[in-house]
Amino acid sequence: MQVVIIIFVIIFIVVGIIVSSIAARKRREELGLLAQRLGLVFTPGHDADMDNRYPFLGKLKQGSNRYAFNILSGIYNGHEVMVFDYHYETHSTDSKGRRQTHHHNFSFFILNLPISCPELLISREGLFSKIAQAFGYDDIDFESHEFSRRFCVRSRDKKFAYDVCHARMMEYLLANPDLSIEIEQNVLTLYFSGSLKVPEIEMNLNRLLEIRSLLPAYLFGKEA
Repeated sequence: MQVVIIIFVIIFIVVGIIVSSIAARKRREELGLLAQRLGLVFTPGHDADMDNRYPFLGKLKQGSNRYAFNILSGIYNGHEVMVFDYHYETHSTDSKGRRQTHHHNFSFFILNLPISCPELLISREGLFSKIAQAFGYDDIDFESHEFSRRFCVRSRDKKFAYDVCHARMMEYLLANPDLSIEIEQNVLTLYFSGSLKVPEIEMNLNRLLEIRSLLPAYLFGKEA
């Protein structure tokens, strides 16, 4: 009986690997077609240096065995962008002392800015709390009580936070409450837990550009 159970377990694992491999290949093919349609370059292989290219982005510095893959890059509607899947691992020990590996994946969107900005984190209330508290950040409140209730906004530069989170930006974010945003140095970023479905990539690229369009012109040395 025990042998039968072991055989079934092995079959289950093999089938899981095959199904996962087929799904990953299909995703790569769909992303390649999307990149071609959007005029972007598609690089499916692993890039273990992304965290070093953007060392100031805390989301890319978590865990170990970190790498980006399925990377789309280039100029999209006049802006330099990059989209990629990202993986990292964490480890824990179970009650029997056995070491367990946990795999984490998320989707990341980057838009290059022509200026250098202080760090600004915007997310649904609670997501950044523990990280931000460790660095001495206070949650910034705004005149919109609804916005302050639903979003956590943190930055050491409160003026910059108020500049970015003006009335139209707050209205946009309230209508798109799933967004997590980080602005720092010369990049504007969005990220999502898990790997987004391919049809969601273009939609979120457009939302990334919409957020860029809502940044005040005076931040870039231009008249409003």
